[in-house]
Amino acid sequence: MAQEPTPRTARLEARIAPEALAIVKRAAEMEGRSLSDFIVSAAQEAARRTIEDNHIIRLSVEDQRRFVDMLLNPPEPADALKRAKQAHDVLIQPSP
Repeated sequence: MAQEPTPRTARLEARIAPEALAIVKRAAEMEGRSLSDFIVSAAQEAARRTIEDNHIIRLSVEDQRRFVDMLLNPPEPADALKRAKQAHDVLIQPSP
């Protein structure tokens, strides 16, 4: 079953250099799409990639191994962390 197109109710305006416009028009024509449809689709895809890139942490295989090793074999807390924990404990002690 075909999905009904979402009604477009918002307007977006942008200034673009003539050379850039020519390239975008040519690409839209090559895909048989309107200029507006091509631009909206390209902007949505770029937005999705940007959001994904900012929400997903990618680690090399070596970094993955180091991460798992640190989880399974954590180092002893540094003195500064121990002092911070003590200060925190003092702050959250219930009043007598």
